[in-house]
Amino acid sequence: MTSISGAEMVDWNLAVATATRLVRPGPEVTRGEARAVVAELRGHARTSERHVREFTRMATLLPEGVAVPDTPVLVVDRAGWVKANVAGFRALLTPLLGKMQDRRAGAPGGAVLGAVGGKVTGVELGMLLSFLASRVLGQYETFAPVSRDLPASPAGGRLLLVAPNIVHVERELEVNPHDFRLWVCLHEETHRTQFTAVPWLRDHLEGEIQTFLGATEMDPMTVLERLREAAQSFSGARPDAERGEEGRSLVELVQTPEQREILGRLTAVMSLLEGHADFVMDGVGPQVVPSVAEIREKFQQRRASGAGRLDAALRKLLGLDAKLRQYRDGERFVRAVVGQVGMDGFNRVWTSPNTLPTKAEIDRPADWVARVHRKAGEGSHEA
Repeated sequence: MTSISGAEMVDWNLAVATATRLVRPGPEVTRGEARAVVAELRGHARTSERHVREFTRMATLLPEGVAVPDTPVLVVDRAGWVKANVAGFRALLTPLLGKMQDRRAGAPGGAVLGAVGGKVTGVELGMLLSFLASRVLGQYETFAPVSRDLPASPAGGRLLLVAPNIVHVERELEVNPHDFRLWVCLHEETHRTQFTAVPWLRDHLEGEIQTFLGATEMDPMTVLERLREAAQSFSGARPDAERGEEGRSLVELVQTPEQREILGRLTAVMSLLEGHADFVMDGVGPQVVPSVAEIREKFQQRRASGAGRLDAALRKLLGLDAKLRQYRDGERFVRAVVGQVGMDGFNRVWTSPNTLPTKAEIDRPADWVARVHRKAGEGSHEA
């Protein structure tokens, strides 16, 4: 029987080609304007690095004499974001694809399913990425593989700033472009600082994700069908009401009891990381971004009202509605802990996986303080 390689489970090149073909064009700018935006974003990324490290004091977490590792900053267009993310997905999903390969190797018609399924999944992944590529402002790629076209640090990681999306949103919100670009960079730089100043965090997250994927009990064709449902749902081809599966998300469909436990831990960590980035962005903002209050208000309004039917369908299917609420809870967690024990007291969260908050502690910050600081009130801080 013909061997099926993990790479054939998804036609990655077709995913890139599909997304690149379908992604909407960015806002109209002259060549000179585009060069100026790129230069300013790179400058803001450098400036943000200093502001974030001073505010968070995270550089002090590394042993004396050890510098915070540097990671590349790439200012990309929408197609560049797609290529970077496909490379990251490919690296992260290789173990799962290998497992699926083993399951399918002995199935009748496995070779045919590989050829057809890989093409179908490549197209559908491309459809999803084309949708997301016009919405992401910036991203710290934690598991970025090094390539000739897409540099990354040896340990993985690069910061992406999607220039056309930033320009589109600043125009839509009618805010000061220079302030908005710096504001975005502050958020993304916080994510870069989280992973460069806490060396164990990347490996911990990767281990949790791989364990989650390894516990998947679905056969390959069922996984392909779930991806197909995601693509059809977000494209409007198959409304939720016609699916007869109201309330079921893609995440819920693939969960085992072990996966649910892991997902709870992952949700807590992601809530922490996103909430911390929002807290830092707003904490630094008033000092360096004059119009930060206006930007925050308009951006929050856009986030609350800008989710159309397609956004809502995709979020529901992927189970992200609850996660978005938990991200907001993450900011409240960080604010409450810093208010009680100060920034250095909060930074104990980065000591080890054991000091990360649980899902329950995200909702009850005082419980985390009591557990990590051994008793409530230790290291208390007057806000």
